[in-house]
Amino acid sequence: MRPFAYAQATSAADAVAVAGRDPSAAFLAGGTELLNLMRDGLAAPGLVVDVNAVPAKGISFGEEVIRIGALARMAEVAREPRVRDRLPVLSQALLAGASAQVRNAASVGGNLMQRTRCWYFRDAAMPCNTRVPGSGCPAIGGENRWHAILGGSDACIKVHPSDLAVALTALDATVVTHDRRIPITEFYRLPGSTPHVETALRPGELIVAVEIPAAGAGFRSGYRKVRDRASFEFALVSVAVSLDLDGGTVRQARIALGGVAPRPWRALAAENAVRGRRLTPDVLRAAGEAAVEGAAPREHNAFKVELVRRTVADVLERVGGGR
Repeated sequence: MRPFAYAQATSAADAVAVAGRDPSAAFLAGGTELLNLMRDGLAAPGLVVDVNAVPAKGISFGEEVIRIGALARMAEVAREPRVRDRLPVLSQALLAGASAQVRNAASVGGNLMQRTRCWYFRDAAMPCNTRVPGSGCPAIGGENRWHAILGGSDACIKVHPSDLAVALTALDATVVTHDRRIPITEFYRLPGSTPHVETALRPGELIVAVEIPAAGAGFRSGYRKVRDRASFEFALVSVAVSLDLDGGTVRQARIALGGVAPRPWRALAAENAVRGRRLTPDVLRAAGEAAVEGAAPREHNAFKVELVRRTVADVLERVGGGR
């Protein structure tokens, strides 16, 4: 780990002003991501700005918006009774992430800013276009079991690791910074030819909250994470679903996928397959098929195509009340 300067901020404006002194500055909240990156030589900020004293904590339920502070801890949000009752997809996704110890420390904002768990990115000795632009993507022709089947490019086929971000995509959330609002569907960037540009954040921009439309709290929702082991493991495939039902007919649907793309993947074709329909077995199968339209599996991850089909159908059936 390289030497760095340390500063504490007591407001968002203070944090941004302090970070503006050093282009390499990084914000520190729970530290569960940043400190690992620094230890492994994947991040070397000259200045670390501690934002834990910034007033960006807590959860508020308004008539139009549910606001979650960026410094709220994952465990705190997951166990909030109104979140469990009104936004089960969010609670379930948070509880599926990391371990109990990490959830107690990790912040909502920090979780959204996680870097990919691609082992080529995490190994500083390997080439990686996300870490060193232009150095190559060995995952494309190498071991790619964990990698993207949707949204990748010739430059990068990483996947985004956040369970929370997948749930927030299904909830039509907005990421709020100190000076603007960014729909979560526009927050993460696909790699294209610039995989090192991962989010829409500007240098020194600080996330202060996440907002969810309160109307979505009346929808039925759920999350399922398919992984190799039951704890502290990243998703092979995950599915978040939010449904507005009229009797047994789907009026509105939002379906998001994790573990399959460089960002949480909004499955628009699958949503269209169920909208205005009852969730019969044929409709569930059609939704699963639609969810993988355009998939481009690689040598070791073709199994994800069928896994997405089955998981989408399973979560839709469960959330829709079929079982």
